[in-house]
Amino acid sequence: MEDMRALPPGKSACDKFYVGYFCENELIAIMDLIFSYPAKNTAWIGLFMMNQGHQHRGIGSEIIRECAMCLKDLGVEFIQLAIAKGNPQSEHFWRKNKFHKTGREVPKEGYTAVVMQRAL
Repeated sequence: MEDMRALPPGKSACDKFYVGYFCENELIAIMDLIFSYPAKNTAWIGLFMMNQGHQHRGIGSEIIRECAMCLKDLGVEFIQLAIAKGNPQSEHFWRKNKFHKTGREVPKEGYTAVVMQRAL
């Protein structure tokens, strides 16, 4: 519940979408998406998580591909997110989905967040 309410500075609940993806009646993925953050032309994925039983089937990549197409249609130019430095599985997934490191790293409690971006 805390994740569902968490917002970056300067953003309100109307900028945030917490989306569930279902296969039949089973929740298989969630995405926390914030519009116009950190810039007006950018959407931020705060969290994307797949049910482990549905990983490695291309479903997550298809969700990201469709999300990117919809965001582009809405005029969004970039999608950004952050991964934990040194997490090769996460980095591989996002690189496969056309995200690249921006060079920006942010120290957090217990890890370093590496910002990645995809141009639309």
